[in-house]
Amino acid sequence: MNDNHSIFKDEMAQMQITKTLILALALLLSACGDPVQEQIDAQIPLTEQRVQQLGQMLDEGQIRNAKFIKQYAAQVAQKSPQLATIADEFRKDATTQGPLYVALLERIDLVKNQPQMFASKQARFEELLNIYQAADPVLFSDALSDPLNVLADMSDGELPRVNAMSKNQSMAANNAQDFGVGEQLIGNPAYGQWQTDSNGMSFWAWYGVYRLLDDVLDIDGFGRKRRGKVYYSNWGKSRNYSYYHDYGRTRYSSPTQLRKQTQLETRTRKSFESRGQRFTSAYGKNRSGASGVSSQSKTAQASASRFSSNAANKSKFAKTSSSASKSKYSKSNASFRNSSSSTSRGFRRGK
Repeated sequence: MNDNHSIFKDEMAQMQITKTLILALALLLSACGDPVQEQIDAQIPLTEQRVQQLGQMLDEGQIRNAKFIKQYAAQVAQKSPQLATIADEFRKDATTQGPLYVALLERIDLVKNQPQMFASKQARFEELLNIYQAADPVLFSDALSDPLNVLADMSDGELPRVNAMSKNQSMAANNAQDFGVGEQLIGNPAYGQWQTDSNGMSFWAWYGVYRLLDDVLDIDGFGRKRRGKVYYSNWGKSRNYSYYHDYGRTRYSSPTQLRKQTQLETRTRKSFESRGQRFTSAYGKNRSGASGVSSQSKTAQASASRFSSNAANKSKFAKTSSSASKSKYSKSNASFRNSSSSTSRGFRRGK
């Protein structure tokens, strides 16, 4: 009997020790929790909600430049029936089927379901913040100024540009070359991509219906193309103002797209240097031409260099600490979150 009692006491003692060890391990794991993962888990629903709210505003016609896009597209199609197809494609930019909005959805999906695509957890968190800010209704309206102003240019001057100076004014201010109707969208991965010809030169190729910008609008009275191929090196040196390139690139591009842009620039620069020629970066300086852009856009522009350099260098993502993230982003994120959601002033193709 005493032996059984002793065995029972030993078993109870072992169970108590096991429970103590489990509790200690749980406390240790809790104390050593991953703060960046916690930030990601907290930010995902906030970013998803923000993008969903933007979609509702687009559906309800509450985004300023989206409303103008619908009006401009209808007028262009009525005035020039041969442009109805491309005008209708641009009309989608004012809806949740547009490339800018679709891009935000796809970027969220990538963050949630393909974490291996990011250099670090910090990179995932920063991308969530980037998407959150891009979904600000005022900032998104500003981003729509590029397709809107392409429609304005398609009207042969009958429709005024919005949030931008006239083409002649901005060309003079920037000593820019005329790359034809649609030049605001050249280099924007939502509408096309840079391809390489047999000579190793990168040139712009439109996606799908956007090719009509070349096939219809770039043809002179003799059936000849006016601008021909737009090569990256020439465009980068002589491009005119566009919202995407001068304000929105770091908000409306995925980290992968920013990295590809940096790689293209680096490759082109090395090619020029190998021939003893000078290369001028497309992003060496901002072009003049904006008119009435929001404070949110100015904030995005101010942080552009940091975001683009992070996208170009994966190691910078990995080295960023969570405390640095909080200090760098808390003010910026708060300013976007506090903006009025009632005020209004897509990435399958771009991957």
